[in-house]
Amino acid sequence: MIAIDVLYLVDRLEALLGKGWRVPMTTKTMIDEDEFLDIVDQMRIAFPEEIKQAKKIVQERDRITAQAQEEAQRIVEFAKEDAARLVSEHAVVKAAQQTAAQITQQANATAMQTRQGADDYAAQALKDLQARLDQVIQQVSALQIQINNGLDVIEGQGAPVAPRESEPDS
Repeated sequence: MIAIDVLYLVDRLEALLGKGWRVPMTTKTMIDEDEFLDIVDQMRIAFPEEIKQAKKIVQERDRITAQAQEEAQRIVEFAKEDAARLVSEHAVVKAAQQTAAQITQQANATAMQTRQGADDYAAQALKDLQARLDQVIQQVSALQIQINNGLDVIEGQGAPVAPRESEPDS
């Protein structure tokens, strides 16, 4: 079956009407009935074919639209997943930075406490050492006094003893 352009047939109808004879004193026009019916028959044949083509075009348009919507939905889902991943990575990095800051702060506090403890221990150890040294000095001083007394006693019994050199200061 030969596809006839519907617009061509409409143009033929219009031309047929233009070739028609005007009925005097009316708005009516007389046309060739056989030619008119021939065009109408051709239109009856052409319209179903045009409708089929239009349906195919609409179906193709719907199929392309559905594909485009599916592709758009897939892209949107991918973008959402990517955004969620980026947000998650950002949250992980932020949490890691906060944890690192807390660990650094705790380490500094622990170091300060350890330093203070070491300073306190060293100060106490030096104080204890000073106290022991003071005791030793007192003992040495007491021993010097005993030695001097012993020397005085020995010198006083009559045995000549060589003169002593100056005594160390205590």
